[in-house]
Amino acid sequence: MNRTKGDEEEYWNSSKFKAFTFDDEDDELSQLKESKRAVNSLRDFVDDDDDDDDLERVSWSGEPVGSISWSIKETASNSGSNHEREQLKNRNSFSSYAQLPKPASTYSLSSFFRGRTRPGSFQSLSDALSDTSAKSYAPELGRPKGEYRDYSNDWSPSDTVRRLRKGKVCSLERFRSLQDKLQLLEEAVSMHDGNVITAVLIFLKRTLSKEILFRELEVRQVALRHLIHFLKEIGDQKLLLDLFRFLDRTEELALTHYREHLNIQDPEKRKEFLKTCIGLPFSAEDSAHIQDHYTLLERQIIIEGTFSSPVNLKKTFKIPEKQYVLTALAARAKLRAWHDVDALFTTKNWLGYTKKRAPIGFHRVVEILHKNSAPVQILQEYVNLVEDVDTKLNLATKFKCHDVVIDTCRDLKDRQQLLVYRSKVDKGSAEEEKIDTILNSSQIRWKN
Repeated sequence: MNRTKGDEEEYWNSSKFKAFTFDDEDDELSQLKESKRAVNSLRDFVDDDDDDDDLERVSWSGEPVGSISWSIKETASNSGSNHEREQLKNRNSFSSYAQLPKPASTYSLSSFFRGRTRPGSFQSLSDALSDTSAKSYAPELGRPKGEYRDYSNDWSPSDTVRRLRKGKVCSLERFRSLQDKLQLLEEAVSMHDGNVITAVLIFLKRTLSKEILFRELEVRQVALRHLIHFLKEIGDQKLLLDLFRFLDRTEELALTHYREHLNIQDPEKRKEFLKTCIGLPFSAEDSAHIQDHYTLLERQIIIEGTFSSPVNLKKTFKIPEKQYVLTALAARAKLRAWHDVDALFTTKNWLGYTKKRAPIGFHRVVEILHKNSAPVQILQEYVNLVEDVDTKLNLATKFKCHDVVIDTCRDLKDRQQLLVYRSKVDKGSAEEEKIDTILNSSQIRWKN
């Protein structure tokens, strides 16, 4: 509570206690003044936002308020009588504050800040801090952020490796210098745990340049073998080739390059890739195998495109056209090779125009396709190629090619048949909506 200057002068002028002197350190009023100044300095230090809830308020009436009132009582009991303490209480009562339920302190604030030892119950600052049985109940000040230690960043390389080995989450980002990273790698290798070594290698691979990584691993063969295995597992062929090239391990470099042919599906592209592998520095035995592989693949392509192709067999053994189409259609439909099926019936005239032609009739084509579970979209394409209208409608109705039926009835302008078919489709379906649109169209002149 703030007092006006007049009130403050009236209080000090009316006090019966004598003024502070350097000769009388044990004077009761001097102790009270020092306690008051200590408390005021503490309030200014901790309460920058005028937040009174966290401040330990002090009553100058002498009533006990935590450790401060106890200090005042201790000071008064050492030098004055109970009568004088009551007078001090009545004279100096400016305001009353709520009492916080805290245990009494064993030292005064004046002694705490001045750091001097008093006989009796007072303790010096050093004694108070070294006394584990005594507890300080002064407001605890927030520590600067710099004093808080991130314990996750305080682990040594050996501690970090042990945590990784136990499967605990551990950040490696604190190891920034090359020396720290290499020490971390050596600790991981000394643990003889492949998972930990791989984890550290992944960190080094991400944070070091290729040249530095390769140079350091060249003298650490255990870690090098783990990195090679890891790169093979993840399929990082480019980095693996760079590593073998740096290590001058030409044979492994060639074998790694050769393995890439497994990822090439197109036979022609695979043949061309194998041709580039022939000149690589394989061993004599491996070079012979690579040459044989290329030769066999080259001949296989010739056989599949010429000798074993259906067209070549048809010409060689003079197979009739209809028999050839029936056999080829069933085989390609079974393999669901719809592009080959389309090519089987596509022909070009002398002007270059394409046309679909089926020597067995498209009605048989539709039946064979349906027998081999062709999708409706494929069936509809070939049902539309059936020339006879009745046969087309029957096939379309049988195999539920709704669009073919609806479009054919519309082209025939057969309203009655369209109404009959409307009752066969699902209610609310797209087919029913399409039929209703056609029936309500004013541009069609129906036959009936």
